[in-house]
Amino acid sequence: MNKPLILVVEDDNSVKNLITTTLKAHEYRYLAACSGKMAIMDASSHNPDIVLLDLGLPDMDGVEVIRKIRSWSNLPIIVISARSEDTDKIEALDAGADDYLTKPFSVEELLARLRVTQRRLLMMKNEPAADNSVFVNGELRIDYAAGCAFLGKEELHLTPIEYKLLCLLSRNAGKVLTHTYITQNIWGSSWENDVASLRVFMATLRKKIENKKDSPQYIQTHIGVGYRMIKVE
Repeated sequence: MNKPLILVVEDDNSVKNLITTTLKAHEYRYLAACSGKMAIMDASSHNPDIVLLDLGLPDMDGVEVIRKIRSWSNLPIIVISARSEDTDKIEALDAGADDYLTKPFSVEELLARLRVTQRRLLMMKNEPAADNSVFVNGELRIDYAAGCAFLGKEELHLTPIEYKLLCLLSRNAGKVLTHTYITQNIWGSSWENDVASLRVFMATLRKKIENKKDSPQYIQTHIGVGYRMIKVE
C-alpha cells in the first residue's frame, strides 16, 4: 500500500530540504510549495493526504491558508513553525490545524507526528456506520454525518477544534474524560500537557452551547481531572 502523499509548504530551502529528504528516506510520497497560493492550488488539485505547513510564508499568513483549505477539506494539517507562543498555537489550531510542531524540531518527532496522523486517518476510514447517526441531549443535537451541531433550531457556528471537542464529549456522555485523554484524541501526544490551551477552547465552546441564562449545563468541569458531558433530561 502506498504511503500518504504529503504536501510540504515551506519557503526556507534548508528546512524544506530537511523535510523532503526525510520523507524520501522513509518512502513517503511528497510535493512541495513555497507560498500560500501554491499551497492552496496544490491542495485542491493534487488532493494530498497530509499537509505540513509553515506559517511564515512570503505571500500570506499560514493561518489564512488553513482557513481556505478548511473551507472545502478536512485533510490533516500539521503546522511546522518557529512561532512558539501559546497564542500562535491556539490561533492555528482554532483555524483548523490538527497538530503543531515548533522549530527547531527533530526528524524523529516529525516522523512520530506523521505516524499519529496516519493512525487517525486509518481510524476515520474504518469508523463503523453507526457513526453516521444523530446525537440528541436536551436541546443539543449533533449530526455526525453532516458534521454540524444545533442548539434547538439554531445551527451552532463552531470552529473545527470546538466541533471535535463537542463530538468527543458527546460520544462519551456521562463519562469523565481526563485532560490527557482529550488532548491526545484532539491533537495527539504533543499537546497532552497543554491544559491551559484546552481550557481556552472549552470556555469558547461552553459560551456557544450554554449561551442563555436558563440554558442547562452540558459540560461539567472536574477540577484537576478533566471534563464530562452531562446527560440532560
